[in-house]
Amino acid sequence: MKYCSNCAGKIRIGIPEEDTIPRHICDNCDIIFYQNPKLITGCLPVYQDQVLLCKRAIEPRKGYWTLPAGFMENSESAEEGALRETREEANAEVRISHLYTMTSIVHVNQVQLIYLAHMDKAEYAPSNESLEVALFSEQEIPWDELAFPTIKNALSFYFEDRKKNQFPLRELTFKGN
Repeated sequence: MKYCSNCAGKIRIGIPEEDTIPRHICDNCDIIFYQNPKLITGCLPVYQDQVLLCKRAIEPRKGYWTLPAGFMENSESAEEGALRETREEANAEVRISHLYTMTSIVHVNQVQLIYLAHMDKAEYAPSNESLEVALFSEQEIPWDELAFPTIKNALSFYFEDRKKNQFPLRELTFKGN
């Protein structure tokens, strides 16, 4: 960031009074620009004993499988974003049970919220964001073709927790690439 979006003044990086982190500051109009993590929200949709996955039609990781998820929009709750992303990527309607995994993805400044969700009907279809959409049993999951480590974690937790029929909130921090 070089110029202020409020007054077009030049931006400098500095530590504001009573702060400890370098920020983008406009000395002309005294605005401080905060850069905060982006929120990703999505669902782990379950139909009977299978989970719904989408093969990505967009980068990053085009052609790899993932849960329906994406960036949260302004003016929506995390749950609303998860439902929207599931409709956009899988053309599926789900009922959210509860927040299932919350992962801080430190190296890319993101927080991922995945909700456990249930599908009443096995109705789904690809969209412009998905090459394919399919239900998978635990044995059929394409583990080596999953798009992101956080998705592998969520699926692993789900199949582990399903054995005990207990699905606690899982909080993780991922610092890798």
